[in-house]
Parts: sequence; structure tokens; C-alpha cells
Amino acid sequence: MNPADPASLAAALIRRPSVTPRDAGAQDVLAEALAGLGFTVTRLRFGEIDNLHARIGAGGPHFAFAGHTDVVPPGATQAWSCDPFAGIARDGLLYGRGAVDMKGGIAAFVAACADHLATAPRRGTITLLITGDEEGVAKDGTAPLMAWLAARGEVPDFCLVGEPTSRARLGDAVKIGRRGSINATITVFGTQGHVAYPDRADNPAHRLTRALAALIAAPLDAGSAHFQPSSLQITSIDIGNPATNVIPAEARARLNIRFNDRHSGAALAAWLRASLAQYAERFEIETAISGEAFLTAPGPAVASLVAAIAAECGAPPALETGGGTSDARFIARYCPVAEFGLVSDTMHQVDERVAIADLWRLKAIYARILADFLA
Repeated sequence: MNPADPASLAAALIRRPSVTPRDAGAQDVLAEALAGLGFTVTRLRFGEIDNLHARIGAGGPHFAFAGHTDVVPPGATQAWSCDPFAGIARDGLLYGRGAVDMKGGIAAFVAACADHLATAPRRGTITLLITGDEEGVAKDGTAPLMAWLAARGEVPDFCLVGEPTSRARLGDAVKIGRRGSINATITVFGTQGHVAYPDRADNPAHRLTRALAALIAAPLDAGSAHFQPSSLQITSIDIGNPATNVIPAEARARLNIRFNDRHSGAALAAWLRASLAQYAERFEIETAISGEAFLTAPGPAVASLVAAIAAECGAPPALETGGGTSDARFIARYCPVAEFGLVSDTMHQVDERVAIADLWRLKAIYARILADFLA
């Protein structure tokens, strides 16, 4: 296997069925390729998750690539046109689970490192941060890996996550931030009773629905310079009452807020609690913040990334912050971070696939970024 060939490396990674939390040898493939390039490879296990840290060079500037080798399950394998873990190339496309999200991206930045180390003067430090826990609960992957780096005094100056950010063509979008996310589970308590005697009961469903209507009545904000407006979405309303003539004793709902940089998770949790208190005397609310909003403001590093993409793809990318969460939310606590990678249209789908030409073009973009950052 030639580590400078992103297609062959991506195929080798695809052939390891690393469905979260199993690694299935995917990081062994990476470790072998990176050790062959001169990287010092450290394997780190947090909980039941395999992670990999690779480093070459010393001093600054310090550039890091980050990504994940774990993948989602293939689903109905009979619906695939090929074995989802065979890494088959056909008609200029590489097929397999993880081809886009994100073994193809990892292969491209390993191949970029191979080219850079073979042709550029040695200066600064290159680090690769690879986790096996991005598609899962993300507890034993990038978050403890970054804490481990910080404890060693090895936080990068800039990190690029190889998530598939491109929408219609390679190079049309870069993520320079992400919205935060908070989930809430609400239980409103009332007094059970007969529907014919509502004066003897206290209907929690009425209180809950009024509270929910108030929460969605007005927008949280109108957006900010780099973010779209925050969005509150009710995901479940559940009473579980099989009877038609009984006022229930409890009513529950779940909601999610994807929020921009005008808010924090803690402030939104407090707002939810205060809002509910206006409509219900007795209630419980459980909140879980899966990530805070973050932004890497456009500057020299982002400009370098934009220039590299424009040089290889013919046009600069849009700088975006939309979409779901990613492991960049953990990295942003320590250093500036951006995300850029392959076209995302087939990720998590049957017959996930990537254009082999895009793997080579992505390698060239990553190599340009390395050369500029470490010049």
C-alpha cells in the first residue's frame, strides 16, 4: 500500500468494518502507513474506544489534521450494489461505508503528508488526531484526546477536521464554526381525574401545550454575522394515556435547540426552566448540552485554506456554520479549527461512494495547506 495514494489507502480503511465502537483494525492500517512516513504513533484507549495520535517534527508552527475511523452501520446490505466493506473501485468511484464519512478524508490527508514530507523542507510540527468515537456518543474520543494533548503541552496552532463539508462539488463549502445543541426532556405533573369533572383535576397536557406554544411563538434571535437564526424544534409529545375519559397525571415532551453564538447552553437551559415555570407549578426538566456554538473567525489560517481550495477547484468556498455537530466542537475549546472535506451527498447512505478524482484533488488541497502553514 502506497501512503501517497489516497484511493488505495481509503480502500484499505474501508475494508476494516469499524462500526462504532469497533475499530476492526482500521487504526492498524493508519499506524503502519504513518510509521512508514516517519511519524511517532501513539495508540490511546479511552473506555472501549481506540484512538490514535501521530506526530512528526518539533516546534512551531504546529498544524493538525483530525478525523474519525469509525463508521455507521451499513444498514440493509442487500440493498447495496456491492459489499459495503469491500472497498471496490468501479467507473471512477470508490464504494464502501466510510468512503465519504470519513475514511476518504483521512486517506487524503495522510497522502498529503506523504507528499509534503517528501518535497518540502522540514519545519514545524504535523499532528494527526484520529478517533473511533465520532459516530457514537463521542465521549471517549476527541474530547479526552484533546485533554491528553493539552496536558502534554502539545495543543496545535490550528486544526483542520476532514469532515465531508462540500455540498454539490468538492471545494464549495468550508465550516468555520458550528451551532451548539441542547436537548431537553420536560415532564409536567397535574392531577388525574374524570374528563366530565375537570374542576376536580389539573390537566398537565394543557399546561404543557401552552408552555410549548409559548416557547415556539417567537424566534430566539435573528441570527448573527456568521450564523443562521437559532432553532427550537419539538421532537416528541407523549402522554401515554390509553383512556378517553381520564385526564392524565403527567405529560412529557422532548425538544432540541440548535443555537448560534448569541447563546450558551447554560443560558438556554435557564430560559427553558423559567419559561415552563410560567405555565406549570410542578414540572421537571432534564437538559443535556452536546456542544456549545463556536466560531473560528476568518483570519490568516482560514485565508490559507480558502486560497488552497480556490487554487485546486477554481473558485473559493463559502464559509459556513450550519449543519449538525462534529468533533470540531471539542477541538475549538483548545485551538482554532475549521472543517473541510469531500462531497457529502452519499454519506450514511446505501452505496456510499466517492469520486477517486476527488480523493486526489483533496490530497492536493491538503498538501497546499500544509506547505503554506509550515512555510
